[in-house]
Amino acid sequence: MSRVKYRKDVAPISFSIMPMTEHDLLEVGEIEESCGLSIWGWDAYRAELARPEAIMLVARRPADFSYARRNLSGFIAARTATDEVHINNIGVVKVHRGNGIGIALLSAALSDGRRRGARIAVLEVRAGNHAALSLYRRYGFSITGRRLRYYRDPLEDALIMRAVLKCSA
Repeated sequence: MSRVKYRKDVAPISFSIMPMTEHDLLEVGEIEESCGLSIWGWDAYRAELARPEAIMLVARRPADFSYARRNLSGFIAARTATDEVHINNIGVVKVHRGNGIGIALLSAALSDGRRRGARIAVLEVRAGNHAALSLYRRYGFSITGRRLRYYRDPLEDALIMRAVLKCSA
């Protein structure tokens, strides 16, 4: 289990990064919607899980044996293609932000991409999402372009970001 004390105003939580399963898709969809991400929906995530090039991970809190409570804190959906890993979606439950969950998910997905032969990582991010921009910059991403009016609800530009992945020794 990872336990990261990241922000002083957020109670630290324990979580594990593990592969997403079909059983996680309802919670993933709820997180996606609550984060204001471009909506993929259950069917798209289910189809993505079946793709061998997909990197689909969740941050899971320890089970509390209560079926009524959710135990995902976040997720990431990425895909490899030739020498590239594309980060499609990453979301963290609002009350759990600041615990290093986004960092752990991104790090795990990039490591998996490296193991699969990726040498670069790319993504699009809302131009006004300063928290995500800060996270991506810490991982070596830089802005390489802009897609005008890319996002809906609200209408916003996307920044294209790219990072060269360091070889793991």
